[in-house]
Amino acid sequence: MADDRVIKVCNCNRSMRIDGAALGRALGREQPIPIYTELCRSETKGFTGSLGAADCTVACTQEAPLFTELAGESSTELKFVNIREMAGWSAEGAQALPKMAALLAMAELPDPEPVPTVTYKSTGQTLIIGPAEAAVSWAEQLADTLDVSVLVTNARGAELPATRRYPVWSGAPRKIGGHLGAFEVEWDQTNPIDLDVCTRCNACIRACPEDAIDFTYQVDLDKCKSHRACVKACGSVGAIDFARGTVARKEKFDLVLDLSATPVLRMPEKPYGYLAPGADPLEQSQAAAKLAQWVGEFEKPRYFRYEERICAHSRNFKTGCTQCIDVCSTEAVHSLGDKVWVNPFHCLGCGDCATVCPTGAMSFAYPAVPDTGARLKKLLATYRAAGGRDAALLFHNAKEGRALIERLGRRGRGLPARVIPLEVHSIGAIGIDVVLGAIAYGASQVFMLADAEGALEHGEPIARQARVADTILNALGYAGSHWQLIEAEEVAALDGALWSAQPAAAPATPALFNLGKLKRGTLELVLAHLAQHAPTPQDNIALERGAPFGAITVNQDSCTLCKACIGACPAGALIDTEDAPRLRFIERNCVQCGLCEKTCPESAIGLVPRLLLTRAAKESVTLNEAQPFHCVRCGNAFGTKQLVDKMSARLSAHSMWSGDALRRLQMCADCRVIDQMEVKGEISIMDVKK
Repeated sequence: MADDRVIKVCNCNRSMRIDGAALGRALGREQPIPIYTELCRSETKGFTGSLGAADCTVACTQEAPLFTELAGESSTELKFVNIREMAGWSAEGAQALPKMAALLAMAELPDPEPVPTVTYKSTGQTLIIGPAEAAVSWAEQLADTLDVSVLVTNARGAELPATRRYPVWSGAPRKIGGHLGAFEVEWDQTNPIDLDVCTRCNACIRACPEDAIDFTYQVDLDKCKSHRACVKACGSVGAIDFARGTVARKEKFDLVLDLSATPVLRMPEKPYGYLAPGADPLEQSQAAAKLAQWVGEFEKPRYFRYEERICAHSRNFKTGCTQCIDVCSTEAVHSLGDKVWVNPFHCLGCGDCATVCPTGAMSFAYPAVPDTGARLKKLLATYRAAGGRDAALLFHNAKEGRALIERLGRRGRGLPARVIPLEVHSIGAIGIDVVLGAIAYGASQVFMLADAEGALEHGEPIARQARVADTILNALGYAGSHWQLIEAEEVAALDGALWSAQPAAAPATPALFNLGKLKRGTLELVLAHLAQHAPTPQDNIALERGAPFGAITVNQDSCTLCKACIGACPAGALIDTEDAPRLRFIERNCVQCGLCEKTCPESAIGLVPRLLLTRAAKESVTLNEAQPFHCVRCGNAFGTKQLVDKMSARLSAHSMWSGDALRRLQMCADCRVIDQMEVKGEISIMDVKK
């Protein structure tokens, strides 16, 4: 850490034991770090006195608003670090100095480069969907601030307002698509009364002998006995038509407030601008309050990057990897032929798509892996240099996760001294490359904190990746559980999970390289380091199906070396040779997407998930080769003898290939054309009579 950056550390009225001299040494400082007692109260001059001289890191987040106000228009850049709930307020607070140093050191890294943004525009056109009583009630309350419309799904037991201030429709929602500022809602109007046409004159109510029409101006079809007195009463207005049947309707809106008991959109993560509070009045009130906040122009980060060139989704209409599509909780990722497409307006940045992507075609950009890797490297190096041991990283989000950790520090035993919290946008964006990279840097294990909703969203992708990671690490002799998802919403659950966890083994020598943008390249460096320092080195580690490493097998009796698999391979694992019919394979490139297996017309290919940690993984090996076939006319080599013999055997009984015509299968493409032009006695399609 540069000595010219000011660090302000307070022990918060002596509630933490902090050795300023030891902290200074841990941060590479020549002088001790001054430790204040009441920096936010009687010692504020200790903060303001250094403003303007250098940038400043304040080891307190509780009073960040105060210090920001005190800094005023000063040119000093402020950063805030929580060493209280995250470190000092712990049953092991006396041993937490290495963690404090690590958190302070990590905060000094430059902020990641900004990412492209996605812009939403909303003018406040709002559709309220739900039972008439609730939908109309909220429409009346919101009509003065928003441009509201109502879609009534259950018309009984309510009354439409006397003044027609906004459109009211009735029907059953069929589909909702789009996003904040651009929703498109489709519904079926099934009731005989069209509320768009109805004048609300009440003539139909008075005329109906069964009381099947009330002041929602909809016909209760269970009560209606088909007298049709209402139709006669409606007269020339023509709002009532029992013969009309179902009518499909569609309109566009900026916002949707869905009060249905079961939301129309049932995806785990709803798009911005769509609120589905259900029937609970309090939840409805909170949702209604949010609507006004979504009027205007908004930006959010474009969370993902996509590299079509290395995507293993599909080739030639054969589907291979669909992991990003399967895991997306907002249904933002879609198949688009031989590639995938991500709707940037629907993407909320959970990061699961990047985590499960075997090639790195889909990557997380907020922040990118190199930025996360730099934080981990600095954090763990400082922690280790300060005497810390068995570091465990606790990834958490900025909302529920941070709040729970802070409650644990205030009300429970706090975090163990070895557990270092790291705040991220989404735990789902932390994939196997980052986790194994952290282990290579010296971390003992990685925890991911999620509430019940987060565990439901990220649990399966994390579990699959964790199984692969632990299989590799355990096989190499790094004992213990290295990657765990902690589902906790209460202090007791988090306390129990962290304090009962036993440290896992890590490399004795930490890695020095940086994590890169290319996922496969990063994994190659990480795995090589882990293998080099492994307690029990292994050459070949068997993995579960679906793991992103492996080999393939080729049935040489079935394979005709048509090379369709080479054209289908997105990772360059299968390659051709110019000198002879030969199928070559480079295992380090294989991502086990299965495209070769699905493309092979002879079903001759099988997948073998494994991790080969020898030099052979980087070298091309021959899986099959065959004797070339030479043209019977010019003598040039083309195809393979096996392929030509198989085609000849299959077509010899066909009338179109009788006689000398079969010989053309044994010619190259040029000679085949020449031979056709020279032979005059063969039957032509032009000779066939109608």
